[in-house]
Amino acid sequence: MIRCLLTTPEGDVREGDIRLMDEWMRMPTAHLWVDMKGESEAQEREILERFECHPMAIQDAHKERHPPKIEEFDNHTLIIYRGISSFDAQLNFVPQQICFFVGERFLVTLHPGEAMSIERLLNEHGKTLLAQSPEQVALRVMYTSAGFYIDSLLEFETELSDLEDELLDNGNDVLMRKITTYRSRLVKMRRIFSYHKGITQELTAYDYAHLPRGESETLHAITDVEERFERLYTLTQMYYDICGDLVDGYISISSHQLNITMRVLTVITAIFVPLTFIAGIYGMNFEYMPELSYQYGYFFVWGAMLGIGGVLIWLFKRKRWF
Repeated sequence: MIRCLLTTPEGDVREGDIRLMDEWMRMPTAHLWVDMKGESEAQEREILERFECHPMAIQDAHKERHPPKIEEFDNHTLIIYRGISSFDAQLNFVPQQICFFVGERFLVTLHPGEAMSIERLLNEHGKTLLAQSPEQVALRVMYTSAGFYIDSLLEFETELSDLEDELLDNGNDVLMRKITTYRSRLVKMRRIFSYHKGITQELTAYDYAHLPRGESETLHAITDVEERFERLYTLTQMYYDICGDLVDGYISISSHQLNITMRVLTVITAIFVPLTFIAGIYGMNFEYMPELSYQYGYFFVWGAMLGIGGVLIWLFKRKRWF
């Protein structure tokens, strides 16, 4: 699906299809936003070539799972952004690549499926932002998308807090597998946000022709996006560390419980070793053992065994070994 939005300095706004491009070419002060969702590669290439986009930029945009990047060309700047098509509080997320071709008077966005941030902008503030400049639209799309990430991450914080309480009350291997799964997802998200931080840091450090820092509105938009990506990266790192602490805590508790169990078994073994030794001695089948003919030998051995066992139990209790 191809949707187009055309704005003029006089305040005119027109919505339609690719035929608006012909009107845009006849109006040197108009701004045009072309959004292509799920179009074929050939169709996208044809339209991008009409905007005189660089072949290398088109090639990068059509690569699957291309890392997020920003690159400047003669008449446009390419931004490859990793957006989302779905995200929930359990960190189940489906990423979606969004490509921006930002020119002086045009913006082209490519994405295979529905992008929530673009849909929201088309229905709400997209017309106002496009009238200001195309880069304002691109930056606001990234800003809005980052907001969806933050909302879901904050919901995950509640999930993580409940999981922490449950682990302390009744830790088990099922909870450990759940935490390990969360850590794996957080690593993937942190890698994505690291790329996005790199994009905004470049925008802050270098003056791109089609995203000029000299304009205050553009600079403020870049700063807002950078702050959101910085927060996202910090949150994912913090949650990753918390999950790691929970894993370490569970291992420490399990190790402590194992030590207590082993100590009890050791105490039991220490008590029965001398008794087993005595039983072994008098269990030997020698004919001329002096104690065998003693009238009270049986009771004497039992008394010695009970006495040794009682002394050892008293000693271990005094040392608080069990």
